[in-house]
Amino acid sequence: MVLRVHSLRSLGFGRLSSVLYLCGVLMTFGFAAFGAVASDPAKIVGPNACAECHKQEAEAWKGTHHFKTFREMPRKTEANEIAKRMGVRRVKSESLCLNCHFTVQQKDNKEEPITGISCESCHSAGKDWIKVHSGYSGKKAQTESKAEAATRWKLAESKGMIRPSSVYRLAKNCYSCHVVPREDLVNKGGHRAGSAFELVSWSQGEVRHNTWHSKGKENVPASAARKRMLYLVGLGVELETALRAVGKATVRKPYAFEMAMRADRARKQLAAAAKAVPNVPEIAKMLEFGHSAGLKLNNEGPLTAAADGVSKMLVSVSEKYDGSTMAGLDSLIPGPDKFKGTARKASAVN
Repeated sequence: MVLRVHSLRSLGFGRLSSVLYLCGVLMTFGFAAFGAVASDPAKIVGPNACAECHKQEAEAWKGTHHFKTFREMPRKTEANEIAKRMGVRRVKSESLCLNCHFTVQQKDNKEEPITGISCESCHSAGKDWIKVHSGYSGKKAQTESKAEAATRWKLAESKGMIRPSSVYRLAKNCYSCHVVPREDLVNKGGHRAGSAFELVSWSQGEVRHNTWHSKGKENVPASAARKRMLYLVGLGVELETALRAVGKATVRKPYAFEMAMRADRARKQLAAAAKAVPNVPEIAKMLEFGHSAGLKLNNEGPLTAAADGVSKMLVSVSEKYDGSTMAGLDSLIPGPDKFKGTARKASAVN
């Protein structure tokens, strides 16, 4: 049963309204629920622990949808209608919504949401790594050698920290919420199947908080080389995530169609990237894996294997390249007019 991405009729969508619905789903500026990289509530330290040193970053976060979702989402009619269809009585009470829309902390043997999408939603629960991460903060940082810093960061990562330099792990975490990996939440609940997500345009918009190295003086945009890495790795993770989702799909309904369409779009964009930077052979290999299994139902084994192959190439790209040799991608990367929201300007915070 092939999911022909150019034909809505192949999945039973014959009306124009279906076309408009599907396009609207994919283009809506929204945050998908369920499927986040697990953050153990018992290991959540909360944003205040991060803000002790990262005051500017915390202020930037407070101006984002990630922050505002804590108060705004439970009031939204659409969110409550989805929850009702899924048998969830309160948006803030069950993991179906909590995993992606909130930061959950364990207090007195009870798990409760303490804020919206926060530091640990992206960088992982901090209990095991926060002291290692901040071991040379303030004046002590001036005495730390490069070798000591490298050792410290390696230890923090081994304890679960997802650093900004870990582009593949960071992208995987983003896509785990911005693409919904749960079929019934879409088909039964009517939840969006995912955001029209692209790593450069979203990371350089309102969520940008790159103020640490300027000591709060500037919210520095990503360099050209980093944008190339964000763009390429983001496309690869889009393909990997969509392939896994199609493999999990079981019925000819919106979820299967939309995930197949995401996979097909990612393949086309990666084809353009492969042509633009032929000096990165891993892109062509990703495409090969992406086309190695049919976008059809009941095909989980081959699609999972294809996604694993894409993942292997992304690890290789992350380890071998820094973006400096990928200038050919520049014309493909979204410009500031495509950024999602506006990054906060840095200012003095006492």
